[in-house]
Amino acid sequence: MKLRVGVLQLDIKIGDRDYNYRNIEDWMASFYVPSDLTTAVVLPELWNTGYALDRAQELADAEGTGAASFLGELARKYGVWFAGGSVLASTRKKLVNRAQVINPGGKLAAKYDKAHLFRLMKEDEHFTGGKKECVFDLDGVAAGCVICYDIRFVEWVRTYALKGVKLLFVSAQWPSARVDHWRTLLRARAIENQMYVVACNRCGVSGKTAFPGSSMIIGPRGEVYYEGRDGEEAGFATIELDDVDEARGEITVFGDRRPELYTLK
Repeated sequence: MKLRVGVLQLDIKIGDRDYNYRNIEDWMASFYVPSDLTTAVVLPELWNTGYALDRAQELADAEGTGAASFLGELARKYGVWFAGGSVLASTRKKLVNRAQVINPGGKLAAKYDKAHLFRLMKEDEHFTGGKKECVFDLDGVAAGCVICYDIRFVEWVRTYALKGVKLLFVSAQWPSARVDHWRTLLRARAIENQMYVVACNRCGVSGKTAFPGSSMIIGPRGEVYYEGRDGEEAGFATIELDDVDEARGEITVFGDRRPELYTLK
């Protein structure tokens, strides 16, 4: 089974929701090419507001409904999935960093609250971490979403693989200073779990922090189908999901595991 996957690697203006919404609209209008294949597009982490944590209560999207409605209109217009891309959202009692999955009918198909909060950015002082993974059906394919810092936690991504996920979407605001970690971790997660990884990182500069872009589409053997440069761009690749089963048949990691030996507490 073939799918087309893509990233919208964009700069994000802190606290400027109108600009960030328009930018996504403009990029879809200018660069999206229709396809007969099911297509899933990923956006960066906190694409609606950026890390405007000092204004988080003011800017938070209630339950993420505004962002979901906006993406729903675009999904219907272009006939695509938006499989990740997180937003600053509020619930009744908390703020969350929430990834949303929107199907081509414009409906919210799944959501995921970032589980691992990055203390260096003081996320733990503003957000409440999620408590469960996000696994969803993308036209018959088991897919999942994680956000940025989550990819450092090998146990977390392995949990997705053990639930049958073949295609993992990652949204991020990963800085240029650690771009080598970004590339290495993404390829490692793809190789060790023998799955596709589609990762969208932001670009541009926020305060004193530069972001490299370097979004990636990686195959189940670690092959790189696409890597973004350091500016705004859209990147797409056609992937063959049967390659996941073939890779898992070649090196039988999941059959050879000995979980009775592992204590991860």
